[in-house]
Amino acid sequence: MEEIALETHNLTVSYNRKPVLWNVDFKLPKGQIIGIIGPNGSGKTTLLKSIMGLTPLSSGYVEIFGQKLNDVRHRISYVPQRESVDWDFPASVMDVVLMGRYSPKNLFKRIKKVDKDIAAEALEKVNLLEFSNRQISQLSGGQQQRVFIARSLTQNADLFIMDEPFVGVDAATEQAILTLMQEMKSKGKTVIVVHHDLQTAKDYFDWIVLLNTRLVASGPKSEIFNEELLQEAYGGKLNVLSKVGELVKEHDFPIREKKRK
Repeated sequence: MEEIALETHNLTVSYNRKPVLWNVDFKLPKGQIIGIIGPNGSGKTTLLKSIMGLTPLSSGYVEIFGQKLNDVRHRISYVPQRESVDWDFPASVMDVVLMGRYSPKNLFKRIKKVDKDIAAEALEKVNLLEFSNRQISQLSGGQQQRVFIARSLTQNADLFIMDEPFVGVDAATEQAILTLMQEMKSKGKTVIVVHHDLQTAKDYFDWIVLLNTRLVASGPKSEIFNEELLQEAYGGKLNVLSKVGELVKEHDFPIREKKRK
């Protein structure tokens, strides 16, 4: 039997009594790169926040590695949307990355040489070691995203949860993130990513969760990428998503989207 990294059961979340997620039920396997995709407003970010205990559930539950969140929080690393962070906060790149070495149980720990070595190694992996002393506000959007991912790497987690890491990044950052995801997978880690671009999802992920308020489908990408399921999730929007309908029929997905600065 395949080992389960994450399970949601009858998960429902409501804002002002209006369901944002409705009765979402799935199991996600360990050691895979998993994409959560769906149209705008489908509840993707809310799902991540629910998993992380940042949004209260109306009903249902979440289990991570077969346990409750608080019992395994130390095994999880969460990278929020870049837009949700105050980048004017006066901190250096190294300061931000070192934050990953703290936990609720050791908020007042002293940073040791081993922590700095781990942080430096993480920055090297995202090609930002030379920016260690730079103020975080002075970096580009793509560089800021890489700093957040470096911080997550210092946590030595088993499950990495990332909310839209590819939005607004340059080509170098996109490739750095993809390379790190593959490296995490090779070490048996599980990576869950909210992603906005249907065209690149087939290249980036092993497993797809297709969401539109409720769960449309969850499974290996070969089972999810068919016109019937995509039409069910996106409806009329599917026809204007860069001719995705035709691309699906031809099984000819582009390897890369056009990069945005």
